[in-house]
Amino acid sequence: MSERSDRKNLHSRRDVLALSAAALAARPAWAQQRPPAQPKGQVVAGLSQEPTVFNPLMPGSEVDQGVWWQLFSPLWAIDPDGKLVPDLAAEVPSVGNGGLSTDGLSWKVKLRPGIKWHDGTPFTAEDVKYTLDLINTPSFRVRNRVGHNLVRDIKVVAPDEIHWRMESAYSPYLSILALTFIVPRHILEKATDPNTAPFNAAPVGTGPFRWGERAAGDHLLLQANTAYHGDGPHLERVVFKYIPDLTVLYTQFRTGQVDYLGIGGIAAHFVKEAQGLRGRRISRSPTPFIEHIAFNLGFGPFAEKAVRKALYLAMNKTARIDALYYGLPVPTESFLPRESWAYDDGLPAHRHDPTRANAILDAAGWARGADGIRQKNGVRLEFSNSTTVGNPGREQSQQLLMQDWRAIGVALRINNMPGAVIWGEFWQKSKFESVMVGSNFMIGNDPDVTPRFASTAIPAKAGTGLNTYQYQNPEMDRLLADGASQFNPQERRKIYGRVQRIIREELVLLPIYQTVMAEGIKEGLQGFAPNINCSSSCWNMRRWYWAA
Repeated sequence: MSERSDRKNLHSRRDVLALSAAALAARPAWAQQRPPAQPKGQVVAGLSQEPTVFNPLMPGSEVDQGVWWQLFSPLWAIDPDGKLVPDLAAEVPSVGNGGLSTDGLSWKVKLRPGIKWHDGTPFTAEDVKYTLDLINTPSFRVRNRVGHNLVRDIKVVAPDEIHWRMESAYSPYLSILALTFIVPRHILEKATDPNTAPFNAAPVGTGPFRWGERAAGDHLLLQANTAYHGDGPHLERVVFKYIPDLTVLYTQFRTGQVDYLGIGGIAAHFVKEAQGLRGRRISRSPTPFIEHIAFNLGFGPFAEKAVRKALYLAMNKTARIDALYYGLPVPTESFLPRESWAYDDGLPAHRHDPTRANAILDAAGWARGADGIRQKNGVRLEFSNSTTVGNPGREQSQQLLMQDWRAIGVALRINNMPGAVIWGEFWQKSKFESVMVGSNFMIGNDPDVTPRFASTAIPAKAGTGLNTYQYQNPEMDRLLADGASQFNPQERRKIYGRVQRIIREELVLLPIYQTVMAEGIKEGLQGFAPNINCSSSCWNMRRWYWAA
């Protein structure tokens, strides 16, 4: 797949919707059936990683989140289009409905009445208050306190209404709450230590499925919650089947033992065969992860924009996407995924132009030495690139980069290391020169990148954040502050459009592609809807069902 053809395929949302409507009209009769009136049948979801964390407030992986969506509920959720949809809350608070004050500091949340926990206990605002308090308890091993740590003066006004004040306006908190599952006060408050509570191994939630059984190392069984407050569930059971060997996992999908293969997806070299399997469909599901070359701007040569620009022009993005990843990823110019409401589709398109790259370096005073490597003021244009060992795709990509950049007089050294080493102080404290990495820059569906690009978020300079690039720009700081305190979507879109243009113009990082995952679904299974905002396409299993 070429960069040009990919842009053409993704250019018009109206075209996509028109094609979707045509495809719907052409679907067989069984694919247009309605869900069953009562839960029916089961789905076996094959996973290459095992779910092990069942308290949704504690640190967990994407596979754990796939389970949390079945057992628990947030106040509101994020749909595939990035829209906030009420769940436990009766409505999403806004300035328009009185849930948010105009300054963004006062929050009022009204809850949906009649919701019950899986054990029959009524759900109330006390559970919401307990959850927020627990998250901010220093001794609790919480997954995330960002945004929550700004909450003050929580008041339960009624069983179905809760108010609080924010220390400062922070619009991304709406998105953070959409990924925050509410836990039961009546169970966890009785635990001596919530970190080790029995609840963590046999959770009770308000979600569409109830805890069934777990066979460690093999599977997890969940049962339908027939008292669920929302749409569904339409399945009697969900089985999360743990199959660590990717080849075995794919084989079981091919032979029908697995109904859904996701969370990691089908290995790229199996995708072409999988697309030809009878009775199976393959979903190319975009993820929020942007593969890129991260520069340490504190490393001498990278301080020059001319060097960064030349390196980008010399990179053959299309070759690595087609040759190494079978055309699955999507070329990009932004750190935001195309599905983000703030994505700017007008950024300059990359081109592979070694001739122009050479001319830029010549003009900047980087002259070739006797060995062909450029030098300037006694400094060779030579640096290292690091990534995790044992990742064949990235290791091969590094080899291609070495060839691309050698052609313009740049020497690349490969310095790979184990994940536990590279993502420790080497990355966090900016001890690298350049790194090949895939990152999710969003907070849920929110484009706030203050932790990534604010000058106050440089860990190597005593900041708190993820700005390991060591990027500093006063205009960027101002834009990020305005974006995080602004609740008007149109104004925020303008702000983050400008943020993307600055990052692309200055080439703080070299964007390569947006990761796309190939997920497998057995024919007849309905309701599957990839959601880039939820880390797991299992987010809406409550709506999955088998066509008769």
